[in-house]
Amino acid sequence: MAGEWETLPVAEAPLDIIDGDRGVNYPKQEDFAPSGDCLFLNTGNVTTTGFSFNDRSFITKEKDAVLRKGKLQRRDVVLTTRGTVGNVAFFDESVRFDHVRINSGMVLLRADQSKLWPRFLYQFVRSQLFKEQVAALTTGSAQPQLPIRDIRRVEIPLPPLAEQKAIAAVLGALDDKIELNRRMNATLEGIARALFQSWFIDFDPVRWNLDHNQPSPRGRGRSAAEGVGAEGLIDARPLAGLDPATAALFPKHLEDSPLGHFPKGWIAGKLGDIGTNSRRGVQPSEIPPNTPYIALEHMPRHCIALGDWNESADVASGKSAFKKGEILFGKLRPYFHKVGVASFDGVCSTDILVLAPKSPEWFGFLLGHASSDALIQFTDLASNGTKMPRTNWSDISSFKVALPPKPIAAAFTKLIQPMLDRIHANLHQSRTLATLRDTLLPKLLSGEVSPQPI
Repeated sequence: MAGEWETLPVAEAPLDIIDGDRGVNYPKQEDFAPSGDCLFLNTGNVTTTGFSFNDRSFITKEKDAVLRKGKLQRRDVVLTTRGTVGNVAFFDESVRFDHVRINSGMVLLRADQSKLWPRFLYQFVRSQLFKEQVAALTTGSAQPQLPIRDIRRVEIPLPPLAEQKAIAAVLGALDDKIELNRRMNATLEGIARALFQSWFIDFDPVRWNLDHNQPSPRGRGRSAAEGVGAEGLIDARPLAGLDPATAALFPKHLEDSPLGHFPKGWIAGKLGDIGTNSRRGVQPSEIPPNTPYIALEHMPRHCIALGDWNESADVASGKSAFKKGEILFGKLRPYFHKVGVASFDGVCSTDILVLAPKSPEWFGFLLGHASSDALIQFTDLASNGTKMPRTNWSDISSFKVALPPKPIAAAFTKLIQPMLDRIHANLHQSRTLATLRDTLLPKLLSGEVSPQPI
């Protein structure tokens, strides 16, 4: 058990520390491409919860060919060493990129798998035991950093390989469930976005009505699968998420408007016509203990699932209160695209706007536009400030939209609400699992608890 385990500095442990190329080999602006074979990891791609690829950069094949260091192999541990020091990710088979190199500000930890199990190494680097040692070795205030020479001084417990694998299996089972929840949430969000695009941007239901409520021309080779109704109307399968009753809510024609072609009977309006900015300022003394607190750093990019937060004990200045189901919109540097839905009541930074529909029926419509690329681009262009640009509700509310009749907005909200409920349930389950993992981790590493794979 733990008393028999060897503990030794990383410098003597069976692992290599690998950094990226610097100096003359470091990629220049012309070496980057919007897409390509080689993903070039930045520190922002390694978060408190692992990898995030919402924003990514690629380097050209020519530049990749001259780089000598920093190429990832499967089961490498990636550790940030500059700025936000100590974020960790594991490059396993769940990462869909095969060819990846690291930028400066991070290192690779590559285990000798005959003596050190990679997932055990990953779990150790995530542990409080590792973080406490790193905190004592990190230097710099404006730009914290952890030099490689100091990483080598960190002490790591080294149980027998079989016990390393057992510990990794226990913690890995929890990680796998958390990852499954994350993927499920991404899929559900993707479905909701696709439905919003179909209904309110591309107007597919209107086009479907137009195409499938016309008399079927004889002799034009219609598919037998479509069939023909008693009155000669095409009996085709409705669009995804569109039952016949909902399809009947949409008109059968598009018409010209100040916003271009949109459904007949819809109104050219603004987002402020159906949404509002809930301004509920609170001071620290007014915030109950243990109230969840969301800051900008807790909000992921391009993702409405808000699964990270702190408690209000750390709050030292005025904040904004929000309620479960309200939409949080990061107004600082809006191009970061930080928009999400609260899964609980809490408080947030004043650099976050709290948005809500004027009536419940408009929730899905407001969320779809508030989290759209089009609105983010609009607010980015209108934002004030050079180094720290900010948007505001006045700009967001002026965003022009095609307003459908309220029954259509209500039908869309009803359609996506179960998806959001499932996303929120997954978030809370994952947080519970993460707490269990973080509680077990030091006990397993110290030998206080014997690993029993689950």
